[in-house]
Amino acid sequence: MTQGWFSRPVAVSVGIAGSIRHISSAQQAVELLTGQWRDAGSAQHGSALRACRRAMSGDLPADAAMDAFVGAAREAHVLVE
Repeated sequence: MTQGWFSRPVAVSVGIAGSIRHISSAQQAVELLTGQWRDAGSAQHGSALRACRRAMSGDLPADAAMDAFVGAAREAHVLVE
């Protein structure tokens, strides 16, 4: 499995304090999505998780996974734009 590096980091707000994390790879995204994700179980969340796992296995370009992760982060209102 690979990291699935994104072409640019995705900034998200995490935790109660809303600290900013810069997610640079599909692996980092999977770790966040499987941890305490605000909208866990939503369709966007599931799609992002599948896309990131596919990017890690080389079945999907990392930037396609990044786009899915951005969509899930936007839906969960944690994307820092």
